[in-house]
Amino acid sequence: MSVRVNDFGQPIGPALPDWTPCPRPPRTPLEGRTCRIVPLDAVAHAAGLFATYSAALDRRGWTYLPDEMPESEAAFRKRLETRAASEDPLFYTILDRRSGSPLGVASYLRIDPGNGVIEVGHLHFGPKLQRSPASTEAMALMMARAFDELGYRRYEWKCDSLNAPSRAAALRLGFTFEGVFRNAVVVKGRSRDTAWFSITDADWLRARAGFAAWLDPTNFDAEGRQIRGLADLRAAVG
Repeated sequence: MSVRVNDFGQPIGPALPDWTPCPRPPRTPLEGRTCRIVPLDAVAHAAGLFATYSAALDRRGWTYLPDEMPESEAAFRKRLETRAASEDPLFYTILDRRSGSPLGVASYLRIDPGNGVIEVGHLHFGPKLQRSPASTEAMALMMARAFDELGYRRYEWKCDSLNAPSRAAALRLGFTFEGVFRNAVVVKGRSRDTAWFSITDADWLRARAGFAAWLDPTNFDAEGRQIRGLADLRAAVG
């Protein structure tokens, strides 16, 4: 691929002559085979989410989040009321497809329509969602909305650089590690270095095919165990 240069002989980026700002994500559901993703509703989802987070063996899932587990369902519902009204972050609840039970929360944030950049974050998966096909499908659905439906160019994932499970999840899902922003923020009275990951619209073509192959029911045995891993299937895409 040849490098473009300007009249001064300086290298410049690819032209985007037809670029227009992207729409903002809508407050509409995303439908999958194993899960549904719906706008966060404090009235409808507080009890179920409080129950699913309370079912965890301990509170380690809150370590890298900006807040802690509320001591009561009423306090949790009040927090969700604020989040449900937010435009950025824009919060969604991940529901089990069969039962309709809330399994976790995700959001779009740092939404930048002008540059076509959007981040996924505030991820908090309950025990039943963690390491399940629904967790992967939920992330695939949110990426598909950003790239295929809304036309974004860049999809970001950021986490505490010490959060090893989040870093591993980003790589498994097809994100590229871009580096660490040192002393990026203060969270819960602690200094946090932030690890940055991204998927671009060019990366998405392969990632989308990998998700489709991994989520296909034929990729799971009778006990529901995967036959081929997501990274292997993504690498196999020509």
